[in-house]
Amino acid sequence: MRNWPADGIALGADYNPEQWPEEVWVDDVARMQEAGVTFATVGVFSWSLLEPSPGVYTFDWLDRVLDLLNAGGIAVDLATATASPPPWFSHAHPGTLPVDHSGRTLWPGSRQSWCPSSTVFTEAATGLTEQMARRYHDHPALALWHVSNEYACHNAPCYCDTCAGAFRTWLDKRYGDLDTLNAAWGTAFWSQRYTDLAQVLPPRISTAHSNPTQELDYRRFTSDALLAQHQAELSVLRVHSPGVPVTTNFMTLDHFRHLDYTEWTGSVDVVSTDHYVCGDLTDPEAELSFAADLTRGLAGGAPWLLMEHSTSAVNWQPVNRAKTPGQLLRHSLTHVARGADTLGFFQWRQSRAGAEKFHSAMLPHAGTGSKVWRDVVALGRAAAALGEVLGSRVEADVALLWDYQSGWALNAPSHPSSQVEYGEVAHDLHAALRRAGVTVDVVGPRTDLSGYRVVLVPTLYLASDETLVAVAAAARAGAQVLLTYFSGVVDAHDHLRGDGWSPEVAALTGARTAEHAPLPAQARVALDGLLTGSATRWSEWVDVEHGTEVLSRATDGDTSGQAVLTRRPVGSGAAWYLATRPDAAGLDALLARVCADAGVSPAAEVGPGVEVVRRRSELGSWLFVINHADVAAEVPASGHELLSGADVDHLSVPAGGVAVLREA
Repeated sequence: MRNWPADGIALGADYNPEQWPEEVWVDDVARMQEAGVTFATVGVFSWSLLEPSPGVYTFDWLDRVLDLLNAGGIAVDLATATASPPPWFSHAHPGTLPVDHSGRTLWPGSRQSWCPSSTVFTEAATGLTEQMARRYHDHPALALWHVSNEYACHNAPCYCDTCAGAFRTWLDKRYGDLDTLNAAWGTAFWSQRYTDLAQVLPPRISTAHSNPTQELDYRRFTSDALLAQHQAELSVLRVHSPGVPVTTNFMTLDHFRHLDYTEWTGSVDVVSTDHYVCGDLTDPEAELSFAADLTRGLAGGAPWLLMEHSTSAVNWQPVNRAKTPGQLLRHSLTHVARGADTLGFFQWRQSRAGAEKFHSAMLPHAGTGSKVWRDVVALGRAAAALGEVLGSRVEADVALLWDYQSGWALNAPSHPSSQVEYGEVAHDLHAALRRAGVTVDVVGPRTDLSGYRVVLVPTLYLASDETLVAVAAAARAGAQVLLTYFSGVVDAHDHLRGDGWSPEVAALTGARTAEHAPLPAQARVALDGLLTGSATRWSEWVDVEHGTEVLSRATDGDTSGQAVLTRRPVGSGAAWYLATRPDAAGLDALLARVCADAGVSPAAEVGPGVEVVRRRSELGSWLFVINHADVAAEVPASGHELLSGADVDHLSVPAGGVAVLREA
């Protein structure tokens, strides 16, 4: 990236100087230098100040901000400022406001108050983008362009008439004619057959469950509509600011699945994401690691940017917990361990007004005498010490397939169990391997799987022919492939794939589902064999073909005696089928066996609560050890520890501590 910090892990934040008197700006830059800040994201929510009335631009204040940052040696990630239009725009163009599922207009007064399909919004946004690109392309502080902000966080899906028209255009392009559309949507059911494209609407609130393929296509359309908005601004930047890389901040938090980011990665020069720890999760730090691995998967294994996380509490959860001592460093370096070469925060200086005034920042209300400030300064020193890690890649022999569209389809209603939600088993498997010290690439359904020793396919309800062929090919080529229940059930139109349940999965694994038997919410099934313990959520009646080994069975409940775990040799690898959701101990035993069969070893042998990941380049390898436990971690590894600067023959990481070892 142009003029991007290269001496250490880049450290910075959203900087919103427009919230503060200009006399504060000089102090901001001095404090940034004190904290080790090397970049700032500027202008994200400044449209109303940059264009206070249509076609009237006031850039002088932004000129001074960029000049100050440049003089302070701080690179700028400059936002196009188009995330939220100013009040004058919504007042002049009320038709651009989004509409919710029930038909209610979402009025201005917060942020992102625009319809994803609005060409009026596109024209205004690209107009501002062009003005900024022309003015700042040659500014020495400019290192990166930041298009909009957190697409779909608040304004999608939209069900307005503009979106209805755009949806019809999208469908016409996708299907070509009404007969093909009717076949894809299965409109013979419930008398839904269309005779004119004008009859098609978004899946607005109705009398009963909407057509599931219509719902699925509307999610695809929404993702594509917002991608088109991004690409419109991207095209302007390519013309008027050539050579300056472009990104937009994804949101790879577990609860944010509005966009299919696998379709977006070709429209950014570097993948960046925002991540905030969700305190109400059972294991928030396991979700953090999953999100980082997912971001790396979207980046194709290349280093990526953490554009936003928090120094301490956020403001939007039911209870916003402050980070405990050491958590800021542990959370930040977990992202670095898993591929981030940049650490960014929301925001630099904590706001005194507005909806996020209780959201933590690098420079908190309590000032430089606070715990948060001390933690920030310590993180700055750590980031500076890790320069040699830049550009290295994370070492992983395990792939876990993650598909946003499969999630959209699986989480729709009218399925065997509403308790089965997409992502639950994926997180279970990932967490078990994290406990074992085995790193996982969380990858999209079109990823080349040929380099992986283990391939995990959790609840991939919707699966294309190409994906299923690739999974089978991986097993034949030597991988241990584990498929779980409710995978390969439907095709891209959300139609059942063929005779029986999941016929391709059955053909590969030799375990054929005869009937689904989902479990009530609190029910547990006892297991024997490799999966000793119990399981929840799901059970099945399974017919096992000759040559398929049964490794565990249910020992009670309606499906007592039925296989719940099978293994079948395939080529030089094997195909495993898991027909229930085991407890943590069962998953640990299962994945230990799968990894042993695959020859996959942990990055290091460590105890409970210790996270280990290895990054590697042609210059060497670095072992990251993040100790979440309340006792010291003893790691049998030697080399040079970067954070302390010490050479060690045996690594000891204190409780709550972090170490980064350049391995001998």
